[in-house]
Amino acid sequence: MDKVILITGASSGFGRLTAEALARAGHVVYASMRATAGRNAAVVQQMASFAAVHAADLRAIELDVQSQDSIDTAVDDIIAAHGRIDVLIHNAGHMAFGPAEAFSPEQFAQLYDVNVVSTQRLNRAVLPHMRSRREGLLVWVSSSSSAGGTPPYLAPYFAAKAAMDALAVQYARELARWGIESSIIVPGAFTSGTNHFAHAGSPADEAVLAQYEQGPYAGLGEQIQQAFAALVPADADAGQVAQAIVAVLAQPFGRRPFRVHIDPAQDGADVGFGVLDRLRAEMLHRVGMSDLLAPRHQQAHA
Repeated sequence: MDKVILITGASSGFGRLTAEALARAGHVVYASMRATAGRNAAVVQQMASFAAVHAADLRAIELDVQSQDSIDTAVDDIIAAHGRIDVLIHNAGHMAFGPAEAFSPEQFAQLYDVNVVSTQRLNRAVLPHMRSRREGLLVWVSSSSSAGGTPPYLAPYFAAKAAMDALAVQYARELARWGIESSIIVPGAFTSGTNHFAHAGSPADEAVLAQYEQGPYAGLGEQIQQAFAALVPADADAGQVAQAIVAVLAQPFGRRPFRVHIDPAQDGADVGFGVLDRLRAEMLHRVGMSDLLAPRHQQAHA
């Protein structure tokens, strides 16, 4: 059955590619973003044109992941139109680049709000509807940085992504008995097809930044970006992430993978997460809670 899908951060990058791919696959897709009447007005028009050309149901919707009121309004509108949200895709995120010490605590908090706390706002708006129906799917767009090899100067972003991944794992266990599935998508480094580096935040403390740039770490930032560009194959296509998500949704209940890795640079996250997820699963087996490792259908209460 075609799904009603809400995806965050869909104005560009993985989010937009995924929204378009899911719409072409026949789903009803709400591509959420801020400023639909402002700076993203052109994106809204482009999505409308895409929907017309491909006979797809792709709808841009106003949603600010940092505002509970904005989230609640968007979710209420979707529920009013369809009576359900089948899939929630946590994709919204923001990157920052520079030495960790040069970022203010407020900048760290901002990164955590966009990358981590926003998922809690969305979950609290959407999950009551999924739990009442005893079905649904959460898709979390994580990062290979949480278990693979990583360069420095991306500390705030990597820390936030690691927190989001840990949250996704815990939610999966707490939703299994409600019949709600979880899949964690783990992209590696993609230097084209996204705006991560182009839109990355920079440190607020320019004095500390200057000390790094003029001291023993002079030139490291440029070196890191050059190394990334050389490490990622030239033909690495960010659309692979979108296609992986389409494939997850195409699987029947109970067959959807818990993790999917799309990593052209092969930074080892598949190995790291393989070990980590196994250790977590073994602990649940030891304490007699292995049923939390897989969702099961349960009939909704009247």
